Amino acid sequence: MFEQTFKNIDDLLYKDGGSDSELDYIGQTSWVMFLRYLDELEQDKADEAELKGEDYTFILEEEYRWPNWAMPKGDDGKVDHHKIMEGPDLVNFVDTKLFPYLAAFTQKAESPKTIEYKIGEIFSELKNKIQSGYNLREILEYADALPFRASSDKHELSHLYESKIKNMGNAGRNGGQYYTPRPLIRAMIQVLDPQIGEKIYDGAAGSCGFLCEAYGYLYERMEKTTDNLKTLQEDTLYGKEKKNLAYVIGIMNMILHGIEAPNIIHTNTLGENIRDIQEKNRYHVILANPPFGGKERKEVQQNFDIKTGETASLFLQHFIKSLKTGGRAAIVIKNTFLSNTDNASVSLRKHLLESCNLHTILDMPAGTFTGAGVKTVVLFFQKGEATKKVWYYQLDAGRNMGKTNPLNDTDMKEFVAIQKKKANTEKSWVFKVKDLDENTLDLSPKNPNTPEEVPLRSPEEILAEMESLDKETASILDSLKALI
Repeated sequence: MFEQTFKNIDDLLYKDGGSDSELDYIGQTSWVMFLRYLDELEQDKADEAELKGEDYTFILEEEYRWPNWAMPKGDDGKVDHHKIMEGPDLVNFVDTKLFPYLAAFTQKAESPKTIEYKIGEIFSELKNKIQSGYNLREILEYADALPFRASSDKHELSHLYESKIKNMGNAGRNGGQYYTPRPLIRAMIQVLDPQIGEKIYDGAAGSCGFLCEAYGYLYERMEKTTDNLKTLQEDTLYGKEKKNLAYVIGIMNMILHGIEAPNIIHTNTLGENIRDIQEKNRYHVILANPPFGGKERKEVQQNFDIKTGETASLFLQHFIKSLKTGGRAAIVIKNTFLSNTDNASVSLRKHLLESCNLHTILDMPAGTFTGAGVKTVVLFFQKGEATKKVWYYQLDAGRNMGKTNPLNDTDMKEFVAIQKKKANTEKSWVFKVKDLDENTLDLSPKNPNTPEEVPLRSPEEILAEMESLDKETASILDSLKALI
């Protein structure tokens, strides 16, 4: 049901003309689904209050609640065609009244941690791109028919939303920034093994895949007490995201996964001076896949001790500074970070090795990121002690990775199973920091366990061998003739 509904909505958006990419489709679907979800949430809270004999104060005023503007119904539960808006009237209401009203919640909300504030931020960042009020009417009807209340419904909806984000990543261009393969995220979380009570952070949150998976990991394993559930909802998962659409998608993704008022801040993480990061701003666990290949302006670089235009290198400095002593991190980064010889890269490797225990490097195969086409590694480190030795694992899935052959959980099993023991295999080995070149600190040493390849012979060597074999053959023939 959910899958067909998403497809029907996409078909209407395609016909509409106001949305012209997968990015637009998910943005427009997101604001409609968010308001539909919000209505169900409010109804649930009103029902709970009634059972307790209490009054519930709705977040939205009457005029702006879903049953009044989107889907007015009569006592028989059917759409009231006398009250319903469609065509230009509907688009005009959404553009000139609904969105401005919702955007104003940033001023009304008590704090950025509330769902009221999130409502304001979402509708400040998005605009309605659906040009036809008749198409919008159909989209609202599809959304209204979706069941939102049962946990199984929310689980299916979140799964499908993830699929849309994945498709957006596969579309390439600027879509790839939103999607990190979930099997890789799950493996990273298993290695770090976050516990309830720890604060988890992603400063390049994108679609919030790391935070959603961390929520699921903790929820499955923790004792389901009221305190633990409150801690998980309110004081565990934190993120920052710069881009408007990614921020909205991330918020929606977290809400669908069960986090009611996500602690996601809409800001440029790299605009923060790392010298201002205090202990109260630090985290126990950091999981992230910062954008590859971005270039930052000179004024942004001034916020960092090691100056570089490379976005991922600035993020890595931010993450090291944002970890508590003893805190753990797993960061996806381009594999060129291991060997680049420019001063900033060498200085950053030195800083990482001296301030943290870089205990594991996971080398991912080409094609892991289907929209990006770059080779990546994952750095696993713990802050507080210098690195003495590093365990390196080269993942080999035994096939070419790509859109039709994506990474799966089975591919990650061996890595997760042997990572704690730091086992020595054909695909993994340990190297000591004292053995690195002290000038370059190149972290991409050759696998000592790979069988030596026999070097190809030169043409001269091949000709010489052929000549020798010809002589040997002639000698044998002569011997045979003598016998005859």
